[in-house]
Amino acid sequence: MGSPLSAWPWAGLGSYKYLLYGPLFGKVAHEWREQGGAPTESWCFHLLLLLALRSLTFQLWFSYGNMLFFTRRRRVVRDGVDFQQIDQEWDWDNMVIMQTLLGAMVTSSALFPSFSDLRVWDPRGWAVALLLHVAVSEPAFRWAHKALHRGPLFSEHHSKHHSSPVTQPLTAAYGTPLESLVLTLAMGAPIAGAFLAGAGSVSLVYGHIFVFDYLRCMGYSNVEVISHRAFEAFPFLRYLIYTPTYLSLHHQEKDCNFCLFMPLFDALGGTIHPRSWELQKEVDQGKNDRVPDFVFLAHVVDVVSSMHVPFGFRSCSSLPWSTHLVLLPLWPMAFCIMALQVACSKTFTVSFYYLRGRFHQTWTIPRYSFQYFIPPMKEGINHQIELAILRADKMGVKVLSLAALNKNEALNGGGTLFVSKHPNLRVRVVHGNTLTAAVILNQIPSNVKEVFLTGATSKLGRAIALYLCRKKMRVLMLTLSSERFLKIQREAPAEFQQYLVQVTKYHAAKTCKTWLVGKWLSPREQRWAPPGTHFHQFVVPPVIEFRRDCTYGKLAAMRLPKDVQGLGSCEYTMERGVVHACHAGGVVHCLEGWEHHEVGAIDVDRIDVVWKAALKHGLSPP
Repeated sequence: MGSPLSAWPWAGLGSYKYLLYGPLFGKVAHEWREQGGAPTESWCFHLLLLLALRSLTFQLWFSYGNMLFFTRRRRVVRDGVDFQQIDQEWDWDNMVIMQTLLGAMVTSSALFPSFSDLRVWDPRGWAVALLLHVAVSEPAFRWAHKALHRGPLFSEHHSKHHSSPVTQPLTAAYGTPLESLVLTLAMGAPIAGAFLAGAGSVSLVYGHIFVFDYLRCMGYSNVEVISHRAFEAFPFLRYLIYTPTYLSLHHQEKDCNFCLFMPLFDALGGTIHPRSWELQKEVDQGKNDRVPDFVFLAHVVDVVSSMHVPFGFRSCSSLPWSTHLVLLPLWPMAFCIMALQVACSKTFTVSFYYLRGRFHQTWTIPRYSFQYFIPPMKEGINHQIELAILRADKMGVKVLSLAALNKNEALNGGGTLFVSKHPNLRVRVVHGNTLTAAVILNQIPSNVKEVFLTGATSKLGRAIALYLCRKKMRVLMLTLSSERFLKIQREAPAEFQQYLVQVTKYHAAKTCKTWLVGKWLSPREQRWAPPGTHFHQFVVPPVIEFRRDCTYGKLAAMRLPKDVQGLGSCEYTMERGVVHACHAGGVVHCLEGWEHHEVGAIDVDRIDVVWKAALKHGLSPP
């Protein structure tokens, strides 16, 4: 059994912990019904309103800190937040729950004034609160914080907080009950003092709590937001307000920079890190930035899944994408963002991770899947992709991999358009489909003698057919174009051409139990498959799993090596640590240091080469 106040009493409840708010909601609902409107003079109502505003403050700071297109040059710690830290901080809001419940207990006391008796504004209360914050909260917190770094107090109460290697706004609220109690007292003392002095007000309650949360989130944001020029112009300012760099140094070194918000008290106690301001200046000037070695150039799938981004809801982006009911009310906002992106947005950075010393980023073209099939938009989409490639080339990126529709054959010939137009590119453009083909082919059991292939004349379909016929596997190629079929058949060695068979109807595969799906199948078309069929897929979006007597494969993907660092978001519907095969193909290209572009038609002879290289570097089928 741990020491007192080292674990949350509701830790075992999971998401049911939010039922602790039940009495508050119940009381507000009852008062609302009794009064026939919002009970604006009820403390419970305002506690719930404060809860919403505080949660919004944490969320907005989290979103800002992870908007790499705004903040990547001013990040204090380069590392990314991995899944381990995300899971560890999953219940970051325990402190907010505790403070809300304590607030309900205090405000229900007979000693506390009713809300209707409070003035909206009282400058005396603000003066008292400011005085108490500087004279009581700041030195008391620093003393308590320093004590938490000693012996058993650190190991039992504070080490969990410091186990988060990269600070985030949500880290500011993550800790044990004892830490949260210390923060609650530091935040509540000035308010309590103002009320005891008879100068409490509505604006003080809301304002002080907001400023407290705002400054905590700012310090933990891992993004330098205060210009070094402000400190150079007003040197004493650096002792009145801390910075994210200042806080990050405390998290890394653990023996310095203990203050709440004011470094003045660290200066008086001799615990300021000597490089606090020098490092702050370097970060603010963008000296901590780094050029990526590899870029995966993605695009948005649809309006709803556009919210599955690392700067959105962490509880959503850290898990495979699925439609969450809580996100549906945000659909109008997401739709407006889509319209804005079409009008004026350009390619932006979404996420990153490190692999064996190499820096990998994901960039996103601000276009949605359905827009790729609107003829008037194709030229603009190609222009966006071209600008991204030229930007990567200028920066010194080594490999850029095209995702999904960004390498569509009808759009740009699988990337050949850009390589032909810019023959002197130093960045290697890769469609990654060679590894995609390898993943699909290695999923087919060795004892299979016949497969049914839809999307047979596509880039992937052609490569799969040519590879399988060399293995003496009969390939039923569904296509209405005899010309395209014959062109592919002639590419096969003469002795293997007999294994490629053109079919024009789905019923031709009514006895074949291995379907390779490169074209979307309707439920009606799936009915032709015999019971026990397995659908291998390389079609986007995946087909609807209509048949219960059949099995469905996932999209071609690879699991990244175990030594990947800073990966904390899922790639669309992929599991944690798993990326689309075209993404993995670019990773392999980068790790191998290959100097050629991989665009246009798939080189069938390189399928096994790329597969072996992927396995050699620790990538594996999911």
